[in-house]
Amino acid sequence: MPWVTVGEADAPQSWPSYLCHGLISFLGFLLLLITFPISGWFALKIVPTYERMIVFRLGRIRTPQGPGMVLLLPFIDSFQRVDLRTRAFNVPPCKLASKDGAVLSVGADVQFRIWDPVLSVMTVKDLNMATRMTAQNAMTKALLKRPLREIQMEKLKISDQLLLEINDVTRAWGLEVDRVELAVEAVLQPPQDSPAGPSLDSTLQQLALHFLGGGLSSVAGGASPPGPADTLEMVSEVEQPVPHVGAGLSPKQPVAEGLLNALQPSLSEALVSQVGACYQFNVILPSGTQSIYFLDLTTGHGRVGHGVPDGTPDVVVEMAEADLRALLCRELRPLGAYMSGRLKVKGDLAVAMKLEAVLRALK
Repeated sequence: MPWVTVGEADAPQSWPSYLCHGLISFLGFLLLLITFPISGWFALKIVPTYERMIVFRLGRIRTPQGPGMVLLLPFIDSFQRVDLRTRAFNVPPCKLASKDGAVLSVGADVQFRIWDPVLSVMTVKDLNMATRMTAQNAMTKALLKRPLREIQMEKLKISDQLLLEINDVTRAWGLEVDRVELAVEAVLQPPQDSPAGPSLDSTLQQLALHFLGGGLSSVAGGASPPGPADTLEMVSEVEQPVPHVGAGLSPKQPVAEGLLNALQPSLSEALVSQVGACYQFNVILPSGTQSIYFLDLTTGHGRVGHGVPDGTPDVVVEMAEADLRALLCRELRPLGAYMSGRLKVKGDLAVAMKLEAVLRALK
């Protein structure tokens, strides 16, 4: 058995040290015999079958003791119990970003056991904490290299890979991981390049299109363009941008005008019960001032207007007026605006995604 490896690797004692060690050990035995049986209550320890006792005599480690009865010398020996049974812990769910930009909450369940009690005591001070950190780091590195679909479809394969990577580290500590089970708790944000799931950026972009729909229609002489009014086509950044139609907007028609006209007729009790949140929109004007609007879908039929809401908003959306016009004219990609900080969202992401219900009500 490899349990004596660490003890054998200790530096050999010099003859004065060996002589002092033997003399002090003899005096300890003598004191134990003189005070017996009273000292037996303190010197005799019972070690169950599933444990081993690591004894340090004058600072030097001895061969693991147990199971059964173990004799300890008073004032000389110190000991530490090591549990050899299989134990488990869970890596708490944490937010990670996959290779394709999805944000997901992922945790893991890990089962482990100690196969070498000497190494487990000598190499790591806090074995449980070190194993938890190793498992969490391995999980993070493995998921950052994979897209969301692969994580969902190949959880067993990823778990087996995590098992091998964790064992490569922990076996040197006398610990062996028996099982790793990856758990995907929730997908907080769909992949950025996935056409199936609506992203937060596209939702805000469609909402802005509704807010300024009346103003954009007036540029074409008041006639509405054919097709659905709430359709927004995404184009590649390498294509030629559409001419900046925002320059033809009449300064007499403010942003608030389109906001109120687009939202007010669509508010209802059904929409309030479905969304149940309050939104604040901060539009930064070229002069540096902010134009603030609110959409309160918490009570009654809902309210929309200029200024801050009565209570604390659940989500605050902030953007410059020029960036808002650029989004509508397809000169700026929503993802690029969001990642560069030109479009800012403050608040709960899940509540912000409920803006999709508002867009459906506007159709």
